[in-house]
Amino acid sequence: MKKTVFTVICLAVVASLVWLVWFKPAKPEEPEKKPDTEVPVHIGKITRATLRGYITAYGTVEPEPAGERPAASARVAASVPGVVTEVKCVEGQRVDQGAVMFQLDSRAADVAVDFAEKTLERQRKLVRVEGTSQKTLQEAEQQVAASRAQRALLRVQAPLAGTVVRVNVKPGEAVDLTTVLAEVMDLDRLVVSANVPSRELAALKVGQPVEVLADKSAPPATGTMTYISSEVDSKTGTALVRANIPAHSGLRPGQFVTARIVSEEHKDRLAVPAESVVKDAEGSTVIALVQGGKATQKPVQAGLHDGALIEVEADGLQPGMSVVTEGAYALPRETKVRVLSQ
Repeated sequence: MKKTVFTVICLAVVASLVWLVWFKPAKPEEPEKKPDTEVPVHIGKITRATLRGYITAYGTVEPEPAGERPAASARVAASVPGVVTEVKCVEGQRVDQGAVMFQLDSRAADVAVDFAEKTLERQRKLVRVEGTSQKTLQEAEQQVAASRAQRALLRVQAPLAGTVVRVNVKPGEAVDLTTVLAEVMDLDRLVVSANVPSRELAALKVGQPVEVLADKSAPPATGTMTYISSEVDSKTGTALVRANIPAHSGLRPGQFVTARIVSEEHKDRLAVPAESVVKDAEGSTVIALVQGGKATQKPVQAGLHDGALIEVEADGLQPGMSVVTEGAYALPRETKVRVLSQ
């Protein structure tokens, strides 16, 4: 009997062990904790700035054409045909208006003046003794004036104050009324002439600032829009515009330049580094604000793009706030970040 009881007890123990091993519900495993990740980013600051919108055109530097003032350049020619005896200027020389630049052969004119002056002197002596008439005396005076004026034409003078940029003749050469003896330019009165597409003309006005750049490494020369053509070239779809260039800008006639016309200006606006403005998955314009070690996307309305800055507008933005710059693209809506540099 005791043996039977012992056997039953052993079987019960074995059955319990089997149940514990094979049939006891398994304890659910705790989910594995994901390590917190930090995205390395560079940041910038929200600032207040004046931003400008530009219309870019390409053109050349040239002397100011005639308008409210005489033209700033002239081709020098003789008023009478003759032979050049003296060249009184050199290229690069500064000349005043009226300065003699060329002398033509004046031997025949000198003889005519000398004869007219002697004739006048005789008439003056005769009029004292009533040996001639007042009319004859006046005619002699007029002849002197005419012969002197004719001789004066043989001295070719500078039509304006400026720099001699080209001399085309040498002593001994015969010239006529069509011969260009030299060219003079007032290099302090230069303009840039450029062509602007007709679709952008509505944004242009006389008086707008214009930045003229000949070299990206050099600072621009700042001029002013002075002329906008009312006619559009049907072949190119562009219109001619001009802007003056300040004196001593270092620009030269014939130089190819870029003209950036300031078409609009927004003062005292919030702005962020251009690389901080990106599109999210839905195509909305956003920036990533950095606060408390986290970057959170903030929808914004972008405005003018001026160089390294973009104008932004949204509720809650303040100058001095940090925004993600390098690393902003494809950044999750909210994520922990590690700032590398500012």
